[in-house]
Amino acid sequence: MAPLDPHSFIDSHHPLTTDISLSLYLDFPSATIHGVAFFILKSPHVGQLSFDTRSLSIHQVLSPITLSPLPFSLSSSPDPIKGTQLSISLPDDDVLNSFFIVFSTSPSSSALQWLSPPQTFNKKHPFVYTQCQCIHARSIFPCQDTPAARIRYSALLNVPRELSAVMSARHVDRRSPVSGEGHSHLLPGGFNSLWCSETRVVEEFQMNQPIPPYLFAFAVGELGFREVGPRTRVYSEAVNSVLDAAAKEFAGTEEMIRQGEKLFGDYDWERFDLLVLPPSFPYGGMENPRMVFLTPTVIKGDASGAQVVAHELAHSWTGNLITNMNNEHFWLNEGFTTYAERRIVEAVQGEDRAILNTGIGWKGLNEEMERFKDNLEFTKLKNNQEGVDPDDVYSEVPYEKGFQFLWRIERQIGRPAFDEFIKKYIATFKFKSIDTHTFLKFLKANVPGIEKEIDLVLWTEGTGIPPDAYEPVSNLYTKIVSLANEFKLGRMPREDEVADWRGQEWELYLENLPKVIEASQVLALDERYRLSESKDYEVKVAFLQLAIISQCRNFYGEVEKTLREVGRMKYLRPLYRALVQGKGKEEEKILAKRVFSEARECYHPIARGVVESIFAKHL
Repeated sequence: MAPLDPHSFIDSHHPLTTDISLSLYLDFPSATIHGVAFFILKSPHVGQLSFDTRSLSIHQVLSPITLSPLPFSLSSSPDPIKGTQLSISLPDDDVLNSFFIVFSTSPSSSALQWLSPPQTFNKKHPFVYTQCQCIHARSIFPCQDTPAARIRYSALLNVPRELSAVMSARHVDRRSPVSGEGHSHLLPGGFNSLWCSETRVVEEFQMNQPIPPYLFAFAVGELGFREVGPRTRVYSEAVNSVLDAAAKEFAGTEEMIRQGEKLFGDYDWERFDLLVLPPSFPYGGMENPRMVFLTPTVIKGDASGAQVVAHELAHSWTGNLITNMNNEHFWLNEGFTTYAERRIVEAVQGEDRAILNTGIGWKGLNEEMERFKDNLEFTKLKNNQEGVDPDDVYSEVPYEKGFQFLWRIERQIGRPAFDEFIKKYIATFKFKSIDTHTFLKFLKANVPGIEKEIDLVLWTEGTGIPPDAYEPVSNLYTKIVSLANEFKLGRMPREDEVADWRGQEWELYLENLPKVIEASQVLALDERYRLSESKDYEVKVAFLQLAIISQCRNFYGEVEKTLREVGRMKYLRPLYRALVQGKGKEEEKILAKRVFSEARECYHPIARGVVESIFAKHL
């Protein structure tokens, strides 16, 4: 067996899936999905074929011609990272390039979060949503769960009639169920007979462009929407206050799309809709094509949350059109997208905003070097993840070091030349999955002699931050960092100095303060500027992290409240880590364990796993 991806069971000598047709019955009371998937391979195959699964029940594998069972087996014990290997035996007397798999998910699916009505915005109806990145699509349906396998798909979602569905695909129809439609007649356990219940409705979707499995996404609940542009609707649960706030925050989306097209070429996905999820969503945003998922924490009331949308939009070119071959080359997704995001922000919001964004990223990159000081492998852009859970080593390194690498190339050859290079890169590799070697080969072919000016090996395979990385410079950035440095001398900024500050300015200021200050200084800072009450979670969490590390226990109530009300890992990680990291701190560790035990069911399974790994390391 020649593995294609360290996080997948698939064999590089076997054909990849090109098309999947899904019929899914969503059973909210049991928090399970019963499904039939029809797979088409790139070429016919004889013998063993491996698929990835996690926490799935595989009922049958069927021939598409006779519907007779095909032999299959599951590995005896799950791999803690990759899950369970599904091995299918395709006959040599009837060479096949397609087959059915009949399956059911489990309530422990790592990609799905089923929310009861009290956990939602409207408190009336249940809700379910997916998060498949990096390797969680395999817990919804069996698949070759690697970015190397780009698939087109169609889907029928059978859901309660009072709910509706959105998906990372074109919406075709909403209709009453029809007996035997799709592959519903093959559903397990009597669910084929329940398919046509009068209490159910079918939502049909089609994705005709090949995408990696981690971009498979759907959400089901009582949904509403607002139109914010010719290509964009903002969806959320049908709560007017949330919809109105989201529509206001993201009103400038069409201008960002137009600027992206000027920079990177045509937008190839037709729609760019947004879905604001309940607070448990574990990421800031997820770039699902046609339907970006967002945390409600990006709705800040001043349009600054649109920078997250700019990042997810940038993925429409870098990540969704061109994808990393596997997670060892994740920087090809995120470094390019961070660069593209800042170019869009600069075009729409101005150079100062983009530089503040870069400055916050620079500080974050330096902090990641400290985090990985005992495991420098994960300070590399191209790294070895054999036997490593990608969720455990998720960091800002691929984003910010990747950005710095591309910014370094831009400075070397000039922005006009780099813009032309980026456009040619996207046009050359669109709808393909590539690795770092492929990118470097393309770079050297199109920028002759670049390897003599920039140490490409050091940047992509070296540890740490290369010496020719660059801290951003602007008057505003320098002023904020200088004010943070003056805090060390006992001076807080005057009110007139911060009168125009928004969340980003405060975030940069807090990130540049000393790691530990006196509890009295924490109290004084909050008394003057009420940072613990900020509606911008970037500011609030940065301040609360400072309070925990400084053991200013006056704010532990606010820490607990924050850990209970949001599930975004960007906030959970630093707060839980600050509570449990280091010697002593018994009161903080007791608080962390108690809050997690009480709040864990409100977190997405991915977020729960991240907190558990922090506890495993420090408790």
